[in-house]
Amino acid sequence: MLRLGLPAICLETQHARAALKAQRNKTDAADALGLAHIMRTGWFRQAHIKSEGCYRMLIHRRNLKRKFLDLENVIRLSLKAFGIKLAGTSRGKFAAVVREMVADDPLTSELMDAMLKARAALWKEYCPLHDMVVKAVAGRELCRRFLQIPGIGPVTALNFMTAIEDPSRFRRSRDVAAYFGLTSRRWQSGTSIDVQGRISKTGDPDVRRSLYEAVQALMTRYRARTRFAHGACRSPNGRASARRSSRSRASWRSSCTPCGPMEPSMSAIPMPTRRTP
Repeated sequence: MLRLGLPAICLETQHARAALKAQRNKTDAADALGLAHIMRTGWFRQAHIKSEGCYRMLIHRRNLKRKFLDLENVIRLSLKAFGIKLAGTSRGKFAAVVREMVADDPLTSELMDAMLKARAALWKEYCPLHDMVVKAVAGRELCRRFLQIPGIGPVTALNFMTAIEDPSRFRRSRDVAAYFGLTSRRWQSGTSIDVQGRISKTGDPDVRRSLYEAVQALMTRYRARTRFAHGACRSPNGRASARRSSRSRASWRSSCTPCGPMEPSMSAIPMPTRRTP
């Protein structure tokens, strides 16, 4: 259609589905008529189309890795039925440990050997796809800037850049969180009902998953001292977990379980607190 000079607009499915629910009957003809009315009145939201190259790389890499992990989990489950647990086994030593565990059982050894060969073949094909993603990130200046953020890796950087692409689509920076479904749902009616629920989980699930993994890596694996990690040590109601006395409050500010003692210059910075109504 674009080659013929005709406009091609992709509708946001969630918004269009809510509009079509007003119809009494669900038929192809009724759906076509409903979509025509949506376009005629202009009551629609245009979906963002990702760049084809980056999107295809990320999708194929994700699918191969999922199949690889599925095979690995099937092997673990099969051995667990016989009382063999592979906890703490690294990925490089996984095949050798499995073959050693089932060496005394010819049937199980043959079955595991077939599964391990399929696992090795998937890993062999997965590595070039991952290298393609890393090269694509290395060739983009914006992705390289994202990599300087603690917890952000090549996949998260490329996922986020591909999903945003044009920042002018968002009027405010806080609209990005709502676009990826990271803001809480709200159900308000009158003056007596105002419920804040879980996050909406709308938008791209791959980006939401990547950002979640980045935060987990920052909180659990990043060794440097950051104020974000100290903020994560606070209880859900906003109060510091060690505010029962002035002594415990001072010790909490000077040290933290995940990241250890703080530097003097950093410990002098007052930590934010939330006032109770």
